Amino acid sequence: MQKEKNKQILMIEDDEELAEIISETLSSYQIDITNFPTPKDGIESLKTNIYDLVILDLSLPEIDGLEVINKIREFSNIPIIISSARGEIEDKSIAFENGADDYLPKPYDLRELVLRINSNIKRYQKPSKIYEIKDNEILEFDKTLNLTTAEYNILSTLIQNRNKIIDKAQLVYNFESDLKTVEVLIGRIRKKLKNDCIKTVRGIGYKFVC
Repeated sequence: MQKEKNKQILMIEDDEELAEIISETLSSYQIDITNFPTPKDGIESLKTNIYDLVILDLSLPEIDGLEVINKIREFSNIPIIISSARGEIEDKSIAFENGADDYLPKPYDLRELVLRINSNIKRYQKPSKIYEIKDNEILEFDKTLNLTTAEYNILSTLIQNRNKIIDKAQLVYNFESDLKTVEVLIGRIRKKLKNDCIKTVRGIGYKFVC
């Protein structure tokens, strides 16, 4: 029986001692934590790497955590769990309004964090039929996407290989194109999808995860 892969979690927490404790504890639950003490670095990593969930503190340097939620929601619908000493109802209300999925006021039992992580990831990864290929068209919630031929070719390839990494060089070869053109087309497709279904796998290629 194939061993289940560890869950990959992005954490933005400026208390690096706490981050280390969380990381060490959760590793025994097959959960890998990658922590960034500054929001900017965390957001950039989320744009270029594949994670299952975000754990976000609110009291951060440079950018308040509530604003970080907004910035993440501009390009991703990944589950976000707020982990914060700020337990006021106003903070909770704004966090949920901005797109947070869960909220754990510090201090909390790390076993509860594990339960929340697994629950949120399970909901997020629930199989869906958002995107389907039918009669040489790509449907989004049964509505045809307006794609050029080149965009269709690339997106249909990614969808047909859902959850698999597609090498950039493979796309260049398959469609007799060049790297720059493929990157431009991926950018245009992302704008039309308006979500983070196409993940960039640094140094390799792309992965369609919806």
